[in-house]
Amino acid sequence: MGNILPRPVHASGPPARRPARTAAQLLAALGALLVVLLGTAGPALAANEGVRGTLNNGGERVAGATITVEDEDGEEIATAESNETGGFAIPVPGPGTYVVKLDLESLPEGVTVRAEGGEEREVTVRPGAVAPVLFILGEGTRETTGTAERALQLFVRGLQFGLVIAMAAIGLSLIFGTTGLTNFAHSELVTGGAMLAYFFNVVVGMNLIPAAILAVIVGGILGGLLDRGLWRPLRRRGTGLIAALVVSIGLALFLRFIYLYIFGGGNRSYAQYATQQPISVGPIDIPPRDLVIIAISIVVLTGVGIALNRTRLGKATRAVADNPSLAASSGIDVERVINVVWIGGTALAVLGGVFLALSQQVGFLLGFQILLLLFAGVTLGGLGTAYGALVGSLVIGIFTQMSTLVIPAELQNVGALLVLIVILVVRPQGILGRAERVG
Repeated sequence: MGNILPRPVHASGPPARRPARTAAQLLAALGALLVVLLGTAGPALAANEGVRGTLNNGGERVAGATITVEDEDGEEIATAESNETGGFAIPVPGPGTYVVKLDLESLPEGVTVRAEGGEEREVTVRPGAVAPVLFILGEGTRETTGTAERALQLFVRGLQFGLVIAMAAIGLSLIFGTTGLTNFAHSELVTGGAMLAYFFNVVVGMNLIPAAILAVIVGGILGGLLDRGLWRPLRRRGTGLIAALVVSIGLALFLRFIYLYIFGGGNRSYAQYATQQPISVGPIDIPPRDLVIIAISIVVLTGVGIALNRTRLGKATRAVADNPSLAASSGIDVERVINVVWIGGTALAVLGGVFLALSQQVGFLLGFQILLLLFAGVTLGGLGTAYGALVGSLVIGIFTQMSTLVIPAELQNVGALLVLIVILVVRPQGILGRAERVG
């Protein structure tokens, strides 16, 4: 980091020919790496439809239990037994709705489902997807939760969702703050991160934890190459922000359909932690992975905040976000700072994508589905500020979940955007944004 401040960036910049040649070389390298990573995964990702899950009774795996899959007419499709690790995987003839039944008589003595009727699960299998099935095992039947318990459950779920959104939104906000770019392709970085982790986890066979770490590293490198190969040449040529916005939309569409072509239209789960039996924390039932996601997100976001405030690079980043010209005249290498922001922002987006796919599934529309929520969090918190993106994302995440207490779940994102409009009418600069004079 000692070389962050060696030389100013001059407005005139270097000649256009050399950046163009460098851009072509870097884009070629980026394309080759994508082909190697995703193209290699292509055959393995073309899996048939099916259902799978893991039988877990208080931390102990349940082996030898019989699971049956029936179609909507009640006709038996297939039967399987859980293996020594409690796992089962059953192929189905194609997309559709199926009923997965657990034979209670095949369970070990003293093991049963917690709720009446919990031995049957109706699942929808999408084209090319393997749907997860969760049977909640344990003694007793949990009483129906009241409104207060449900609100607390939704608050925790919203906190987790807001932290995941914040992982991606902070990178988006920092990129906007340092370059002025409204990057519509940022959601595809989220999707690409989830797919990278899937490649290392399912295709290569790594455990999800090292696979996610490797995906974050590779994603950060690809983010830096993307800046050097595309956005830096555009900046040096004086490309306007509107034109750059259009380029980002085109890049988003290009990446989205590349994902669709290679990965397919179905959704898939990671090899580990896709289905987990919830644990009870007071009145809240929460899968252990969600607790881990919340803890890691808090640690990572705290680290980002400390880095922005205490490190030399963080201070340089804030200086560039405040006034790039003044920062350059002070000796800060603006382009290097921007490239580091791209690396860090993409790495955060990749981690957010892995966490989001853990809660849902990996699919080519994973990031696009939260794109509006990302922009809502950044705008609500205050454009260009990392802390604003964090606060705005938490507000959006908690509200989208808790709003389902009074509105249908299908409208929860609409409610979040309505809150965004109301708050911006009262405070146009956002929660932590600074008011600026226009004109």
